[in-house]
Amino acid sequence: MSEPQTLIDAARALARYNRLANARLYDACDRIGDSERRRARPAFFRSIHGTLNHILVGDRIWMARFQGKTVPSSGLDAILYEKFDDLRAARVEQDALIQAFAQSLTDARLLSTIAYRNNAGLDFEDPVWMLILHFFNHQTHHRGQVHDMLCQTSVAPPSLDLHRVLKPMPDSRLSD
Repeated sequence: MSEPQTLIDAARALARYNRLANARLYDACDRIGDSERRRARPAFFRSIHGTLNHILVGDRIWMARFQGKTVPSSGLDAILYEKFDDLRAARVEQDALIQAFAQSLTDARLLSTIAYRNNAGLDFEDPVWMLILHFFNHQTHHRGQVHDMLCQTSVAPPSLDLHRVLKPMPDSRLSD
């Protein structure tokens, strides 16, 4: 993997990381079973299943905004998919859309702004470059919460360090 020369290159790398990190996380979540995924935990979205749904809700909101659409709020804690297999399939599809979006970025698009109303009903206008960074940071933040909740189960959470996901060590050792 070559070094990013622009924010566009970085966004493309983050989109790839997002897809790979989600695949690792969903593999681990698949191993704990539905009752553990839904177990109430001291987390903002109350469970692994709830948090995975929230990440998808956020991704859909931001992708719609990036496409110039307005998004009616479903609530940030909406459960879009009750069945884990359906949620996982939707996650794979969303990650492909995110990668395609990152591939389509241009300097002009990054320098533009997006006007939107957030879920609290407040109006904002922000630069696209900043919103893209927020978009990927939001995913990482909530994957970290799922990672923590996995620590409370019998399944060890996967390494999600960006530099290990994008460039795995040849002998599969985990290190920072």
